[in-house]
Order: sequence, then structure tokens, then C-alpha cells
Amino acid sequence: MKYASEGQREPAVGRTAGPVPATSGAAEQPRQASHDEQRGTRNRVARSILDHGPSTAAELALRLELTQAAVRRHLDALAAEGVVEPREKRVYGTRGRGRPAKAFALTDCGRDAFDQAYDQLACDALRWIAESAGGGEKGEAAVAAFARARLAAQAEGYREAVESAPPEARTQALAKALTADGYAATARSAPNPQLGEQLCQHHCPVAHVAERYPQLCEAETEVFSRLLGTHVQRLATIAHGDGVCTTFIPKAGRASGARAGKAAHHTGGRTTQTTTASASTAGRNPA
Repeated sequence: MKYASEGQREPAVGRTAGPVPATSGAAEQPRQASHDEQRGTRNRVARSILDHGPSTAAELALRLELTQAAVRRHLDALAAEGVVEPREKRVYGTRGRGRPAKAFALTDCGRDAFDQAYDQLACDALRWIAESAGGGEKGEAAVAAFARARLAAQAEGYREAVESAPPEARTQALAKALTADGYAATARSAPNPQLGEQLCQHHCPVAHVAERYPQLCEAETEVFSRLLGTHVQRLATIAHGDGVCTTFIPKAGRASGARAGKAAHHTGGRTTQTTTASASTAGRNPA
């Protein structure tokens, strides 16, 4: 049984040369549907490699009931995205003539695109730490100690970038360092620029774990304070339902105490007033 090659089009009938007249937005729908279909099949190719291990184009075509030409197109696209990589297929026994077929295997990036249990593993590990310490306040303290040790090691990678920047550019330098670690961070003036700046993290790689263990957010806030050499205040966190992790950094010598902590910020479509938070509440939503 033959299978039609993906993306195969019917021959144009009665089509004349010349510019194509403008059409309504409805014309974009088939194009979008075709793109979605291509992406869906590409995912099937990657999933088949995940389920069966390194595979040749011929093996994938047989499994997925596609032509080898269609499979190769998808493999080329997946390789360009860094999802798969070609390898020389192992041959057991006597090798025949000709070059051995290439087998395509998932890269680490490709595997990460599928279901992972890292969040659950991290939560299980932190729960074990808490229970091993005796639970209760002792358990919370043990988790906090782990969080501080983890963030301290992470901060060493940021210290050089922050300390080499002039004082007025250190928040921006920290934002760039965080972005390199996947936090998509930016620095901007606070609503009242005379008071200070805001460090905004638009992504949190550990948000699901931090929702259960706010000590991670608290330790991060402490690290920001040490790196920037000033008291900072966590105004919002993704882990607790806000759209962005927002940290207020007061302008040195101008904002202190309650005046520094009473900075209005705009997060997730609403403006909020908060008062200075202690380190013990730095990872939680402001009241």
C-alpha cells in the first residue's frame, strides 16, 4: 500500500500567470492548518525515536506509514532545531556494500521536550531533607539551609558580572546574568524612579518546586541583597500566582526603611502597595 507524501498538493487547474489577488484572512486558515499538521507529524517522528531508540528514515517511514522522503524532511527540520542528531547505525555481523544507513537519535534537548519528572524528584528530595531533619521547624530550617547553599553557589557565577559594573548598572548586570540562566530577567525603573528599580524575572525554572518550598524564593532574595549590597524586597513571585517575579531595589542613599518598602508596583494587571518585608516572608506574596 502506498502512502501519500506529506505536503503533496493537487495539481493546479486553470491557474493563470500573474499576481495573486488579495484574499481575506480565511485564506490563512489552510496555511496554518498545514503548518500544524507538519508540526504534529514532526512530533510523531520524534516520539517514535523516543519509543524505539535510534532509527533510520526507512524504519521511521515503515512505523509511521509515511514515505521516506517525507520522513527525511521532518528529520532535517528536527536536526536543525537540535532535537535529533544523525549517528552511524551499528551493524552486527557482516557489513554489506555501501555506506551504512544513518540512524537518528534524540539529543538531550529533544528528550527534554517530552514529559520529565524533575519537579517531582526535587520535591521528593526536599521532603526527604525536611523529614530527615526531624520535620516541623527543624525540617523547614534544613530546607532553608539547602536553598541558601544552592543559591550561594549559583550567585558566584553572577558576582563577577555585578561587581565589574558601575553601581548604577548593577541591577541591569544581574538581570543579564539571570537571563543567561533561563530566568528571562529585565531591570527597569520603579513607578517612582526616585525610589529605585525593579528586577523582573519573567520565567522561573523552579516555580513548581518553589510553590511548595518558598525557602527557594527567600534564599534567592537574600542572594540579590548580597550581590547588590543593599536591602531588597520581593514584591511578587511566579510560584505564588503572580505573572512575574518582581524584586524592588531601593536607590542607595535615597530610599530606606518604610519609605523604601512602600513602593507601588504593577504586576499581572494590578497595582499593589506593599510594606517592607522581612527575609522570612521574602518568598511569599505581599499581604
